[in-house]
Amino acid sequence: MKSTFSRFFGNNEKEELLETDAAERSEDVIKIPLADIIPNRFQPRTIFDEEKIDELARTINIHGVIQPIVVRPIEDGKYEIIAGERRYRAMKKLNWPEVPAIVRDMDDKETASVALIENLQREELTAIEEAMAYDKLLKLHSLTQEALAQRLGKGQSTVANKLRLLKLPDPVRRGILDRQISERHARSLLTLKEEALQLQLFDEIKEQEYNVKQLEERIREILDPEEEEAEAEEEKKPKTRRKAVSKDVRIALNTIRQSLSLVKQSGISLKTEEEDEEDFYKITVRIPKKK
Repeated sequence: MKSTFSRFFGNNEKEELLETDAAERSEDVIKIPLADIIPNRFQPRTIFDEEKIDELARTINIHGVIQPIVVRPIEDGKYEIIAGERRYRAMKKLNWPEVPAIVRDMDDKETASVALIENLQREELTAIEEAMAYDKLLKLHSLTQEALAQRLGKGQSTVANKLRLLKLPDPVRRGILDRQISERHARSLLTLKEEALQLQLFDEIKEQEYNVKQLEERIREILDPEEEEAEAEEEKKPKTRRKAVSKDVRIALNTIRQSLSLVKQSGISLKTEEEDEEDFYKITVRIPKKK
């Protein structure tokens, strides 16, 4: 968290904020009443896996808290979580009256950045949560997509593709959050420009259980029905086995075609027909006597 946070702010003051001696920064672990702690308001994670929280609670109950949560003081003697919300939720399940914590003095911008970066590094967010985190970081620090990608050590296309998901209708975005559809499904839906079609296909994905390939075929069918019908008719035709063509024959055919193309470019409107016979190729050239 430290190195990524420092890269975002890029100045000595913020680096010192994270690296000053613990005694000088009062980073002693203290006990804070659990009732005085509130979750991070800038938490990008909207869905927590309750089974994993239960598992973490059992581990904490047996071994204790190895790493304290990090909080900041807010109004009315309360504290807001900066990092460690999963641990907080686990201790809440255990009904602990107090929790071990480190207190840091951070403003809203810093708190939001730490929460976003911490969760991005865990790589457990859904694609839409990740996209929302990128969007918030772009706005918090007035960054370009390229600058954000560099600071996170990701490709610009990765960041751009995630952000495009935010253009999808709310029900589809909720479907990604609830893991009803995959990110690849969602990116395929973006090829449809009309929201009504995106919603229609979203329902079809759930009803028909389309995999990504089936969804892409369905989208092609919607975008170009005539081409789909032509391909279907072509599939029905009996397939004829073609004999293998030697490299020399291919070179000869290409040479003839190039020569005929040059003749056409000279202004003569010749007509050609090619026939693939069983034992030979037949090329018929008709050159008009008059222009």
